Amino acid sequence: MQDALRILSDYWTQRGCLSVQPFNTEVGAGTMNPATVLRVLGPEPWDVAYVEPSVRPDDSRYGENPNRLQTHTQFQVILKPEPGDPQELYLGSLEALGIDLAAHDVRFVEDNWAQPAIGAWGLGWEVWLDGMEITQFTYFQQVGGQNLDPIPVELTYGVERILMAVQGVTHFKEIAYARKPSGEVITYGEAFGQSEYEMSRYYLDDASVETNRALYDSYVAEATRMVEARLPVPAHSYILKSSHAFNVLDARGAISTTERARAFATMRRLMRDTAALWIERRAELGHPLMRPLEAAADALPTVDESTLPAEPQTLAFEIGVEELPPHVVPATIEQVRAALTERLAATRLEHGAIRVDGTPRRIVAVIESVAAREPDTEQVRKGPKWQAAYDAAGNPTKALEGFARGQKVSVDQVQRLEVQGAEHACVVVEQPGRTVMDVLTPLLAEVVTGLRAEKNMRWSDPSLSFSRAIRWLVALWGETVVPVQVSRLVAGRETYLQRTTGGVERQERGDGVLLGHVEVPSADELLPAIGRGGIALDTAARRAAVVEQAEALAARAGGRVDVEAEAALVDQITNLVEEPHGVLGDFDERYLDLPAQILTTVMRKHQRYLPVLDASGALLPHFVTMANGRCDDATVKAGNESVIRARYEDALFFWNADLQTDSVESFVPGLDQLTFEDRLGSVGQRARRIADVATALADQVSLGAADRETLTRAGALAKYDLATQMVTEMTSLAGFVAREYAVRTGEPQAVADALYETEQPKTSADALPASVPGALLALGDRFDLLMAMFAIGAKPTGSSDPFGLRRAALGVVRILRDQGPVGQALADLSIRSGLEAAAVRLRSQGVEVSDESVDAALEFTVGRYAQLLRDEGTSVHLIDAVLPGAATPGEATTALAQAEALRGDEGFRSIVASLQRIGRIVPDGTATAYDASRLTEPAEVELREALEGLPEGSSADLETFAAQGKALVDPVARFFDDILVMAEDPEVRAARLGLLASVRAAAPRQVDWSALSTALA
Repeated sequence: MQDALRILSDYWTQRGCLSVQPFNTEVGAGTMNPATVLRVLGPEPWDVAYVEPSVRPDDSRYGENPNRLQTHTQFQVILKPEPGDPQELYLGSLEALGIDLAAHDVRFVEDNWAQPAIGAWGLGWEVWLDGMEITQFTYFQQVGGQNLDPIPVELTYGVERILMAVQGVTHFKEIAYARKPSGEVITYGEAFGQSEYEMSRYYLDDASVETNRALYDSYVAEATRMVEARLPVPAHSYILKSSHAFNVLDARGAISTTERARAFATMRRLMRDTAALWIERRAELGHPLMRPLEAAADALPTVDESTLPAEPQTLAFEIGVEELPPHVVPATIEQVRAALTERLAATRLEHGAIRVDGTPRRIVAVIESVAAREPDTEQVRKGPKWQAAYDAAGNPTKALEGFARGQKVSVDQVQRLEVQGAEHACVVVEQPGRTVMDVLTPLLAEVVTGLRAEKNMRWSDPSLSFSRAIRWLVALWGETVVPVQVSRLVAGRETYLQRTTGGVERQERGDGVLLGHVEVPSADELLPAIGRGGIALDTAARRAAVVEQAEALAARAGGRVDVEAEAALVDQITNLVEEPHGVLGDFDERYLDLPAQILTTVMRKHQRYLPVLDASGALLPHFVTMANGRCDDATVKAGNESVIRARYEDALFFWNADLQTDSVESFVPGLDQLTFEDRLGSVGQRARRIADVATALADQVSLGAADRETLTRAGALAKYDLATQMVTEMTSLAGFVAREYAVRTGEPQAVADALYETEQPKTSADALPASVPGALLALGDRFDLLMAMFAIGAKPTGSSDPFGLRRAALGVVRILRDQGPVGQALADLSIRSGLEAAAVRLRSQGVEVSDESVDAALEFTVGRYAQLLRDEGTSVHLIDAVLPGAATPGEATTALAQAEALRGDEGFRSIVASLQRIGRIVPDGTATAYDASRLTEPAEVELREALEGLPEGSSADLETFAAQGKALVDPVARFFDDILVMAEDPEVRAARLGLLASVRAAAPRQVDWSALSTALA
C-alpha cells in the first residue's frame, strides 16, 4: 500500500501538482483539508496531490467490518482549473498503479455530491473498478456558499478499496501494507489493527460526552474569534476541530435534533464567513499564485463554398460528452431531436428524415438529404394603404415617401398589391436562399448551447453549462466539416470511441474493435465508424443486447432474469454502457438466509446487478452484471463477487446488530436523534404526529376493537425502522424492515403488516395498504407531510420536489379512491378532513398553519387526482365533470365509473341536458327555496310536484339519480316551453328561479353537469 501512495504521488507531481502533507488535525475527508476546501476558492490556479487519513467516528466497526474503518486513507488531487482531460489523466494514474484497464471494468457512475454543512456541491461520478467504488470524481461548483471560477476537479481515491481490489483480498486487514527487502509482508491489520479497534472503542463506547461537549464549544468559540480577527487559516483549523468533536458526540448518540440543527447552522455560518474571508485575504495579498492562462480555441475550419456539391448531402452531428447520468441520456436525445426539428423548420433548408440516438458518451444526429442551399424567395413588405399613398393631385404622400425611404427604394419601385383583403403600397424584396453552411453553422451551435438537464454544471469552458462536460463535436455535411464553434469548442471530423489504454491516441483491440480517436471521412461514415468501435449507438439495440446476454447467462446458471419486473433497472443499465458485456457472478448461499428483498435491493440500488431467480421466482445465489466493453471475465467476475460479498457482509452486520434488541420499541427513542426539517422538528416528532393524525381519522370511520388496538400499537412504533442501521444504509427498505423486525421480536402480524403498509404506495403502480390500520397510518404519514410542507411554504416548484409531495398526494388519492374493502371502510374520509386533522396536530406542536395553506394543499392534492386520471387515459371532459367531488376521491371515482356506464343511456343524457339548460339560466348563488303559492301555471305545478315526488336519497350518486331523476325530464322541458322564467313580477320570478335552483340542487353535487354534457356528446 505504501508503494501505491508513492506511485500516485509521483504520477501527479510529474504532471505539475504540488505535494503537500496531511492536515495536522482530524478531518472527515480529504476535501476538508485547507489544501482543497480553501484553495478551490478564488481565481488562482492550484494543482495539488496529497495523502489524507480521513477520520469518521460513525464508521467505527472495531475493525470487524471488511470495508468500514474509522480512519481510512484517501489520496486527494485537485486540478484547478480542470484541465479538459481529467478522466484520461485519472485513468493513467490507475495504469500507473498496475491496473490493467483492458482486463478490468472501469466505469464512471453518476454522483451528485453535496455537503450542505459547508455550503458545497458539485457533479461528477463514483468511479467503479469491477463494481467497487474506488474514487469520487467531482467538478466542484460551490464551496462555502461561493460560486467557483475557475472550476476545479477533485479526485478522491479510496486507497484501501483500490488495494483490496488490486491485491484480491476481502478484508482491509489482509492488505499488504509494505514488503521488506527480504520479501516479508506487513499487513494493514498488523500495522493498524490495534488503532482501528481502540479508536472504535473510544468513539462508540468510551469517549467522554462532557469533555467533547466542552471541546466543541471551545473550538466553535475560537473559530468565531479567528474569523473576527480576519485569520481564515486558523479559523478553518478550529472549524475542523469542532467538527470532529461533534462527530465524536454523534457516534456516542449524544446529539439531539435541536443540537444537530444548531451545529449545522453554526458550521454553515463559520464556513461561509471563512470562505469569504479567504477570498478577501488572497486578493489583499495580490493573488500570488496567479499566472496568465492561455485557453485559446482550436482554429475554426474554413469552407470554400465554391467547391461544395450542389446535390443534397447527409448531415452527421455528434455531441461528445463525459459520461451522462442514465436518466439524462434519453432526455438529451429528445432534446436534440426537438431542437433540430424546430430550428430546421424555421429555415427554408430542405432535408429528409431526422434520426437522433445516443449513449452515455455521445448524442448523434443524422439528417438525410440536406439541401446545399435554401431556395430563393420573395418577401412582400407592406406599407400604407394605397388610398393614402397619393394625394388628390396624384403626388406621393409623406407616408409613401417615408415608407420608400425606409425600404431604400424609389417611389417608382413601390407596387400596388392586395394584402389581407386591402390594397397597400408594397415593396417586393428578393431574398436569396442562404447556403447550407450559413444555415447550419449557427443552428448547430444553438443546439449545443441550448442543452440543459435537471442538474447542470460548469467546467473549464466558461460559456457552457450542462449535466456533464461536453468535450468534442463532429459536424459533417457530406465530406465537409461544418464550421461550428461553441465557446472554445470547435467541431471537426474526429470522433472519440471507447477509451484506449496506455495513453495512446488510437489502438485496435484484439477482436478488431477500434479504440480512441478516429477521423471520419464523411457524414455517411460516422455511424459505421462508431459501430467499428464496438459501440451500440441505437438505444433499442443496446437494450436488447443487455436483455439477451442477461437471459443467456442466467440460463447457464439454471435460472432466469425477470426482465419485465426489472424493466427500470434494465433501462438504467442500458444507459450506463456503450458496449454491453454481460458477466455472471455468484455469491455464498449462506447470504440467502437474509430476506431476498434485502439482497436484491443491494443488487439493484448499489450495484446495478440483475438478480437471477429460479422457476418459482425464488432468488438464486447468482447475479448478472453488465460491463462496459470487452474485459477479462474472470477478473471482473471476481471483483464484483468481492464487492457483493462485502455488501452482504454489511447487510448481515446491520441485520444482526439491529436484531440484538428484544423489542423494536427500543428503536423509537432514536427517531428523536434524526432531523426531519429544522422548522418541523425531529423524525420522532413527525412519527408521533402520524400516529395522532391516523387516530383522528380513525374516529371518522367505523373501526373495530381489534383494528383500533392494531392501529394504536403500530402508531406507537411508526417509522421506528428509520433508526435502524439497515434502513439508515438502505432507505428504500423502510417499511419492509419494520415488518421483518417486528415479526422477529414478537409483535403481532397485524401490527407488523400495518407498519409495512405505512409506506405504501411508494409509486403510482405500487400495491395499496391491505388493512384499515395500515391505510390510516399511510394516510396519516402523507397528510402530515403535505400539510407540514405547505405550512412552511415548501411546496413543489417546477421539477423540484425534494420532499416528494407529488408522490405523497398521489398516495392519498390512490388510497381514498380504492374501491376494495379497505377503500369502502374509508369512504367517509375526504382530503380536507385529513389535511385539517394534520393541521390541528401541527398547531399543537407550535407550527403555524394558515387556512390558506390548508386550501393550497387541498388544491394541490386534488390536482394530483386529476393528473392520475389523465395518466390513465380518462378524457379531459370526464375529469372536469367529476372534479367538484374530487376532494372525496372515492365518491369521484364512483361517479366516474357510473358516468362511463351511463354514456349510452338516452334517458340519462336527457337529464344531463335538462340540468345544463337550468345551469345556463339560473345564476350561481340562487337560493334553493320558492314560494309554492306563486307557482300557479300548470307547467310550474307539474315541475314542483315532480321535484317534491323524488324519493329520499335520489341524489346519492349518478346511478340512482339516472333512474329516479328521469321523472324531471318532461316537466323541465314543458316548464321551459310554457313559462317565462324572468317574469316581470319579482316574487314570481324569484319563485321560478328558486324552483329551478331546487331542481339543480336535487342532482348529485359532486358533478359538473356542463362538463358532463360535453363528455357525453
